[in-house]
Amino acid sequence: MVYLWIGLGLITFALLAWAFVYVNNNALQVTRYEKRLGIEKDVKIVHLSDIHGKSFGRKNEKLLKKIASEKPDVIAVTGDIIHKYRERDIGVALELVSSMCAIAPVLFVSGNHEMRNKGYRAFRKQLMEAGAVVMDDCNKEIAGLTVTGLNCASLKNGTAERLKPDSAEKAVLLAHKPHFFENYAKAGYGLVLCGHAHGGQWRIPFTGVGIFSPGQGMFPKLTSGRHTLGDTEMIISRGLGNSQCPLRLFNRPEIVVITIK
Repeated sequence: MVYLWIGLGLITFALLAWAFVYVNNNALQVTRYEKRLGIEKDVKIVHLSDIHGKSFGRKNEKLLKKIASEKPDVIAVTGDIIHKYRERDIGVALELVSSMCAIAPVLFVSGNHEMRNKGYRAFRKQLMEAGAVVMDDCNKEIAGLTVTGLNCASLKNGTAERLKPDSAEKAVLLAHKPHFFENYAKAGYGLVLCGHAHGGQWRIPFTGVGIFSPGQGMFPKLTSGRHTLGDTEMIISRGLGNSQCPLRLFNRPEIVVITIK
């Protein structure tokens, strides 16, 4: 009888652990922010990052439903929509982009996973054919905003400052990696949207502290939320998928929604 109860206890523990891990890696969380930039009318941006080929439901229907419910004016994707050019990831990414374009204009900047090999040139063309506006090292006027996008290879070489518009304090910068925040602030952008850190992979409960981020190391400072340096504010997405670390803990996949007023 004792062994029966032990067995039942172990099974219950295993089921609870599985449910906890499943929720941490699949239950989408929406985080909302407001930012004032002095534009003529409000603009809502849905910000996604680090999808890494992951699907939330069949054909990403759960993710798309969440995005559509926000009624965004713009959807910004700040890199790593695929993981190392796996064929499956490319198909998932292109299908997702095509579906999102039916909701709102999709702006895309490359992440380190897009830039890792020569396949990005072909993939970039596929993204544009799917409807995305690829914003690698260029500006675009959209929904009353001036949006600047940086290629992932241009984050630390002065391109952000070279591309800044005349009214940079009213402009939005899309860049994959947050740990070049000083470069973005030096250029004077009003708002920067980043990803890459995956929220620190595992987060220490009730502290908001992440364990590790590429480019920042252990216990990184820039993994999530809003950060201010001078007149520049940066909002970091915890991302949606996983990369080298296969599991998230205390770190649900995140959709960021910013209302610019």
